[in-house]
Amino acid sequence: MDANETITFNPGSGRAAPGSGPGDLTDQLIETDWWTDQMIVDAGIPIIDVPFVSVGGGIGSFVMVDYLRVAGVPPEQIKVLTNIDRPYQTYKFLCKNSQIPEHERLRSDSAATPDNIWGFPGYAIREGWTDKSLKPWLNVFVEPVAKDFYTPRAGDVFTSMDREAARIRWSSMVDKGQVRMVRRRQGGGYYTILTPPQGTSRTKRIAYRSTWVHVSVGYPALRYLKDLQTYRETHQDFRHVVNAYEPHEHVYDDLKRRPGVVMVRGAGIVASRILQRLVDDRDHNGAQTLIIHLFRTYRTEPKYDKKWGGGQQEVRHGWAYQGFNVTKASWGGQHRFKLLELEGQERKEFLDYIGGGAHTPRREDWREQIDRGLSQGFYRQHVGTVDTVEPGENGDGVMVRVSGQDGSTQDFPVRYVIDCTGLVGKPQDHRLLNDLMTHGGAGENVMGRLDCERNFEVRGAQSQPGKIYAGGAATAGAYYGGVDSFLGLQYTAQQIYLDLVKTGFCKKIGVGRSLSQWLKWANNTQI
Repeated sequence: MDANETITFNPGSGRAAPGSGPGDLTDQLIETDWWTDQMIVDAGIPIIDVPFVSVGGGIGSFVMVDYLRVAGVPPEQIKVLTNIDRPYQTYKFLCKNSQIPEHERLRSDSAATPDNIWGFPGYAIREGWTDKSLKPWLNVFVEPVAKDFYTPRAGDVFTSMDREAARIRWSSMVDKGQVRMVRRRQGGGYYTILTPPQGTSRTKRIAYRSTWVHVSVGYPALRYLKDLQTYRETHQDFRHVVNAYEPHEHVYDDLKRRPGVVMVRGAGIVASRILQRLVDDRDHNGAQTLIIHLFRTYRTEPKYDKKWGGGQQEVRHGWAYQGFNVTKASWGGQHRFKLLELEGQERKEFLDYIGGGAHTPRREDWREQIDRGLSQGFYRQHVGTVDTVEPGENGDGVMVRVSGQDGSTQDFPVRYVIDCTGLVGKPQDHRLLNDLMTHGGAGENVMGRLDCERNFEVRGAQSQPGKIYAGGAATAGAYYGGVDSFLGLQYTAQQIYLDLVKTGFCKKIGVGRSLSQWLKWANNTQI
C-alpha cells in the first residue's frame, strides 16, 4: 500500500479523516462489495494502516498472534479487534455457566496448550510440578487404557494464557470495539470496520486497512430447541426454561432450598456437567432434586458406518463416550491425513463418522453418578420428542408433553428445563460472517460453514495480494476435524502462519529460532 494514498489516524485521537462525511457508514459503503480509498475518505471515517488484523480477540486470535510474534512479527504490525478484555473471557463465561469452574477439568489434551505453540511442557507436566505430584504424569502414560484421558484444570489454562499474553505484549495490539464488517479493497487488501466504545472516538467508525485479515469470532449465539424458544418468546418466561450456557445459578439455588423436578435435554459433555452439578448438590448440599433426562436418541451400541467401519465409542445407559470432540487420530494421525484428501459429500460423511452425534468423555465420577441415580431412582431416563411446553400450575414451572417412540404421549410437570443442546454455528447467524458471505465473496462448505482452503484461507474472498483467513467454529467442515478445540486452533494458526511465511510477512520458525524462542518462553522473557 502507498503511504501517500491516505492519512493514518489513531483511535480516539479526535481527528477526522478529510472529507465531508460524518465518520459513519454510508448507504454506498453498505451496498458496495469492493471499496475504494476515496469512498472511506468521503465518509469521514479515519483509516489506520496495519498489515495484519485479527477479528475476535478470543483464544483463536490469541493463538494466531502468538505464532506471529514467535515468528518475529513486531506488535506494531498486528491489530486485534475485540470487545473483550482477555482472550479467554467468553470461553470462561461459557465454562462457568455450563458448570466448569476453574478447579474443574476441560475436555482437552495435555499437549493442547494455547499459551505454548510447542505443546511442551504440557499441562500434565506443569500440574505435576506445581502440585508436587506424579499422578498427572502417570496418567498420560497409561491413558486411555488404565486411566481416563488426562484433561487440564480450567484455571490452569487461564493462568497460563495470562502469562503468555503479558510476554507477547498482547494488550499493545488490542483495539477495543465491535467489528461491523470486512470488505475487499480495490487495489488489494481489505477494510475492517470497527465501532469503538462510546466516547473514545469522535467518529462512529474506524477503518483498518490491511493486507491480511484473520477472522475467529467463535459461535454466533446460544442454540435453543424450537419448542423451548417458542415457549420463552410466547410467555416471556426466562426463569424456568434455560440454556446451559447462559447464567442460570438460580436453578441450583432454588433446588437446594426446596425439592423439585428438573428436565435435562441433550447428551453431550455439557449435559454431563449439568448432571454432575445436580447430583453434587444432592450429595453435598441437601438438595432433593428429581432429574428427568430426555433423550432424543438413546444410544444402545457403538456407531457403525458401512464405508468407514465401526467406531470405538463405548455406549452405556444411552450415553456415547468419546475422549475428545473428534477421534484421537484426527489430531495428527491417519484420520487427519484422510480428511485432507476428501471433498464434498465424502468429507461430510467422514466428519460425521469421527465426531458426529452427541458424546461425552468417559469419566468415572460421571458414570458412578448415573449408575447410582438409576438404581436409587433420583435420575430417570425417557426417550422421545417434545410436542409442547406450557406454563405449569400457579406459574411454578412448566408442563412438557413428550411423544415416545411408540406413539404414546406423556406429560411431565417440571420446575425447570435445562437445554444442553449446544451453540449456534451457522455463519448466517453472525452479523460479520453473514456480511462476509453476502458481500465478501465467501461461500459455504459441506457443513454449511465458511468454505476454506487447506491453509484456512476463505475461498472466494481474495483481494490480491491480500487474503482472509478464518478459524474456529465458523470453519467446521474444513479439512481438519477438530477446528473448534485448543489443538484445532493451534493447527489452524500454524497453517496460516506457514502461508504467511511464503509472502515474507514473517520468518519461518526453524530449528534454531524454535529453540531460542522456546527458551524465552520457558524463562518468561518478553518479546
